[in-house]
Amino acid sequence: MRLLTTTILTGLLATAAQADTLRMSWWGGDARHAQTQEALNYCGPKYGHDIQAEFTGWSGHQERITTQIAGRTEADIMQINWPWLPLFSPDGTGFVDLYDYGHIIDLSQFTEAQLAGGEVAGKLNGIPVSTTGRVYFFNKTTFERAGLDVPSTWQEVIDAAPVLRAELGPDYYPFEAAGLNAIFLVSMAVTQATGKDLIDPETTMAAWTEEELLEGIRFYQSLVEAGAIREWRQVAGEGNIELFEMRPWADGRIAGTYEWDSAYAKYADPLSDDQVLVPVPMLMTEGAVTEATYSKPSMLFSISRNSGHPEAAAEIINCLLNDPAAVEILADSRGVPASKSAFELLNESNLINPNVAAANAIVLDGSGPVVSSFNEHPRVRDAFRDNLEGVAYGILSAEDAAADIISSINRALRQHR
Repeated sequence: MRLLTTTILTGLLATAAQADTLRMSWWGGDARHAQTQEALNYCGPKYGHDIQAEFTGWSGHQERITTQIAGRTEADIMQINWPWLPLFSPDGTGFVDLYDYGHIIDLSQFTEAQLAGGEVAGKLNGIPVSTTGRVYFFNKTTFERAGLDVPSTWQEVIDAAPVLRAELGPDYYPFEAAGLNAIFLVSMAVTQATGKDLIDPETTMAAWTEEELLEGIRFYQSLVEAGAIREWRQVAGEGNIELFEMRPWADGRIAGTYEWDSAYAKYADPLSDDQVLVPVPMLMTEGAVTEATYSKPSMLFSISRNSGHPEAAAEIINCLLNDPAAVEILADSRGVPASKSAFELLNESNLINPNVAAANAIVLDGSGPVVSSFNEHPRVRDAFRDNLEGVAYGILSAEDAAADIISSINRALRQHR
């Protein structure tokens, strides 16, 4: 009898220990890995949980998560990329609804717009770790050398092109937009003109008409024709390397870009010491009805629907996002924190670059429709890229490109309706 009792107690103790063990997965670089592990070593003991860390680089992480979710072997807590939501949770049931754990996670630290970015079908599938968005960065030094102010309108960008070349040299451009940036630029123009996101939230189909998209493509073409940006084929001919890796960017010959606010350092660091890169408010097209700020969660913390310990997982997520000690450990390893209290703590401690904070403020203060994660669906992006490239190379007319983009997007998204 004593042996049986001992066996039962041993089993219960083992089960209790297992109940306190959680897994968390994420991607990132060495600094993020080290900081996250340190924060988990703080948060775990604070709540009596043992947390097993599972981390990789970006490459292959989606494939790893896809395999795990298919086999129901994913971690309890997962760092999820925003565009993955419709892939892993098309009806909102792919992850735990975190609204059910509002008594554990302090959701008051996040705006309604931020939380909306983590919703699918009204369910909060993920908490935004940070909010990122597209911001205009200009090389203030280049414009000053030409006797110009940093542009505040698209007309000023266009007008700056001949002045830069006359004052500084024939290979100077006020802006750069090819590849993905061309897609964002066209999308910005259409959203400013219509007030609509590309994807209709009710139908999960294209919200723009072919005519509306055509005007956006023509806006992009007008910048090329005015010499405000280089032709797509010229950029491609240089190997399609990232702008921040290009010599013309580093020495100021290309003086502007439209990039993620969180990427400020990536673009500022290559510049020589005497050059200053500044973020500016949204440039508006003529007749714009909204700023069309493209804002989204840079990444989300989600809880697996297969987790046996969702409350414990919620405690760890709240600790990572809102606990002052954990916030200081993580700092800006995942961008400017979306949590209001976390941002205030880091900002007061001068742990955020002032230009990064200014760029993030532009995103948070901007206006525009809620951006659907389907904007970044691989087939949506392919339809945009292939057709815009065809226009740039003279293979397609703008009219044909607009028609094909809309029809291709609708074909791609029908499976998600």
